[in-house]
Amino acid sequence: MPSSLEIFANLFYLVSVLLAARNSVHTWAVGLVGCVLFGWLFFSVQLYADVTLQGFFIVTSLLGWWSWLHGRGGEPMPISRSAWPGLSLALAVAVLVALAYGVLLHHFTDAYAPFIDSLVLTFSVLAQLLLMRRKLETWYGWVLVNTLAVPLFASRELYLTAFIYLLFWCNAWYGLYRWRRELNAQNV
Repeated sequence: MPSSLEIFANLFYLVSVLLAARNSVHTWAVGLVGCVLFGWLFFSVQLYADVTLQGFFIVTSLLGWWSWLHGRGGEPMPISRSAWPGLSLALAVAVLVALAYGVLLHHFTDAYAPFIDSLVLTFSVLAQLLLMRRKLETWYGWVLVNTLAVPLFASRELYLTAFIYLLFWCNAWYGLYRWRRELNAQNV
């Protein structure tokens, strides 16, 4: 049976990711509440990389909120694509950081699944940074993160969270479709 903490954390995150896929600035405020609740939940089940991730999400949610509203020159930021050289470097760094952080968690904590947890962490960071800048590629990152997170959370008996992350996986595909369509409309 999921705890009330798990239920409320998932509820806020579910609303937040649905708002993100719809390109709504309100995603950031709702997401902040979910970050705090999930940080507490993940600490209680020894998923420390995910606790770290929630702290990062709190900071980036505030920055993303401001960035989406004010963008460059005070205008709302449009959806755009990432440049491949920068994106490929970011992907390589994310993998290396995940390996290093996984080693640290493995040797110095009682973390469960430190390497998978670290991949969820680093690719969530990358996807969140892309989301802050309204980059289309954010949705590929979220597809990967959710693909890894569903079995990880299920293995810790966070079944509600695993189910919600399965919905997030579907939402990431929807977000990719919708943002691609909006980007094409912007460029007409």
